Parts: sequence; structure tokens; C-alpha cells
Amino acid sequence: MPDLVAPHGSEHLKPLLLPEDERPEGLNLAKSLRRVPLTSREVSDLLMLGMGAYTPLGGFMGEADWRGCCRDMRLDSGLFWPIPITLSAKRELAESIAAGEEVALCDGESGDCLALLTVTEKYEIDRALECDQVYRTSDPAHPGVQKVMQQGEVNLAGPVVCLSEGRFPETYRNLYRRPAETRALFRDKGWTTVAAFQTRNPMHRSHEYLAKVAIEVCDGVLIHQVLGALKPGDIPAEVRVEAIDVLVENYFVPGTAIQAGYPIEMRYAGPREALLHALFRQNFGCSHLVVGRDHAGVGDYYGPFDAHRIFDEIPKDSLRTQPLKIDITFYCYRCDGMATGRTCPHDEAERLTISGTRLRKMFANREAVPSEFSRPEVIAVLQAYYDRVRDA
Repeated sequence: MPDLVAPHGSEHLKPLLLPEDERPEGLNLAKSLRRVPLTSREVSDLLMLGMGAYTPLGGFMGEADWRGCCRDMRLDSGLFWPIPITLSAKRELAESIAAGEEVALCDGESGDCLALLTVTEKYEIDRALECDQVYRTSDPAHPGVQKVMQQGEVNLAGPVVCLSEGRFPETYRNLYRRPAETRALFRDKGWTTVAAFQTRNPMHRSHEYLAKVAIEVCDGVLIHQVLGALKPGDIPAEVRVEAIDVLVENYFVPGTAIQAGYPIEMRYAGPREALLHALFRQNFGCSHLVVGRDHAGVGDYYGPFDAHRIFDEIPKDSLRTQPLKIDITFYCYRCDGMATGRTCPHDEAERLTISGTRLRKMFANREAVPSEFSRPEVIAVLQAYYDRVRDA
């Protein structure tokens, strides 16, 4: 019997989270250690390390890995890795930490202790290099560039032992699933090929179409929700979950779709981030990643199909998880159904497209959203949310 794809660069997953019965001892030790505050992006990366989603990384990257990752999408070992996973600190704090010292990593907002880091290396950050190579821009208006420019001056590197998963397991009890758990679910269903559908938005008809194309190709689809911090204006995760639940319940064949969530914070790095999404989906057990229009993009920083092309530019052995490249999707009135730019011969005037900005205004003004754009059950969930926001 064929099995699921192997984890990236390893035969086995490598979660860094301590077993639950060993965490109290680690948390007690952390009280005596120097504290290093983490940004929200660093917290999300730490949680991904903890659950094994970033297998085979054992912690935050040293300078050789960081530089190779930025320039060539390769770690010092030669392993493919498209986006740096790093931890920064203000210069004064970094200088006070000795090589080999163990420090406590804490959420910069809540103050909660999340992990222990043994500092093996400290190095200066070249922000311009990271922005130009990873984001293809140094524009400070780009949200990912903003995060890089706000980092401390020095990166701290070394192995990590995670002590907590923060609020996620409790907040998203039926949604938060670690790679070992999704793999177990797929095996229970007898799935060996699984397509991941990345989303940070509620699913309208185009998203539904993409997911169903994936089901035609694979045994099933993992509708994988971003649970980490998003940009202003995005729909909260709990509302997205409810909207996707009603969509799957009413419009998908039972047993063909699993909804799950994971704690990453979007970087909006476009093509490079699409590669990272494929890489860690390999750890979750997915053989394919749906890559649609402007995957992980923001604004006009990337072309609509740059994320398609980048998969053709990397060596064939870089990833086991492969892209399902799908053109722009829409409802065509002449075709009388969902279509893509590759299947529909009609011009823009025949196609229904609604921007996110326009859709939010329609909900705010209680305008009717066409059923060709979104299913009525989904519209009802979103309208109730916008009504609550308006009345708050």
C-alpha cells in the first residue's frame, strides 16, 4: 500500500514540544532565566516548530542557514528552505547574553513563557538582503517588509525546547491539528494523496471550485485555515470556520474534505511563501498544494501567476509536495457556471467578480450578494458577523 509523503528532509516528524508531564519542570526553570520577548510572527514560528510543522528544523536559524535561505533557498546543509525562520533581539539584550546561555522565550504581548532556547550563535541582521531576496521589495508599506524592518538588530540562533502552544489548543479545540494528527486522520480515511487548500478568508464559489478540482485529482482535500495574526480587515478565524463548516456540510460529498487550522502568521511573501506553504504541508502529510491566483500575495507586489512559475524555477528534488496550479476562477454567465481563464472563452463583461473591498461594503450596506458569487448559507454567516460589527 502506498503511504503519505514523507516529512521534509526527514523520515519522521520532529516536533519540539515537550511532553505535557515534562513542561512544568521546564516552566519552573524558565523563571530563573533571562527573558527574550517574541514578536507575533516569532511566536507563530515557534509554535510551528513545536508542532513539527517546520521539520527538520531544530530551532531558530544561524547565520549560514539564514543567508543561504535568503540567497539560494538552501540551508547550509543543502536542504531546500525558502523563507528564514529567525528570532531577533535588541542589540543591548543580545549583547548581555553569553554564547551557550539558556534563555526563556516569552510572548511579547502576553508575557507568557513559551520555550527555552540555548543560544549557540548571535549575528547581525542584513534587513535589506532579507527584504530584497524574500519579498522582492524594500517598500516599507509591504506588511512583510514592515515586520523585517521592525526586528531587533541581532538574530539569536540555537535549538529550542517548546513548553506551550499558547491559546490555540483551547481556543480552537476542534480545529487545531498538529502534523501527526492530520497524518493520522488521512490514514484513517485511507487517503494517500491529499491536496491542501490554504485560506485566510471565508470560501466563496471560486474557492469551492478550487477545492473540488483538488478532490477530483486527490483522495481528499485539507481546507487549512490560517489561525495566526492577519492584516486589518480580515475576517476573524471563528467566523471563517463557521462559514466553511456550512459550505462543506451543504455542498461537499461527505468524507472528502477535512477542515483544520494551524498557527502561522502570514508574511505575504507571494511566490516564496507559496513554496513554504508547500514545504510544511508536506509535513502535514499533503501530496499537493492548491496554488491559485496571487497565492500569499498582497497589493500589486507580485504578478497573479508568479507563485505558479516559481515552482518551475526550483530543482525538481526540492519538494515532495507538488502544486496544483489553477488559473483565475469566476462565475461566467455565458458558460452558466464556474470556470477559469483556461476554460472560459468569454470576455470580462460576462464574468462575475467582486473584490474583497466591494464585498465588505455590500455586507455593511446589507446589499444582496449574488448566489453565483457565494452560497446563501455562507452569506448568512458573514452577514450576521458584519451586522454584529456594525452594531457594536
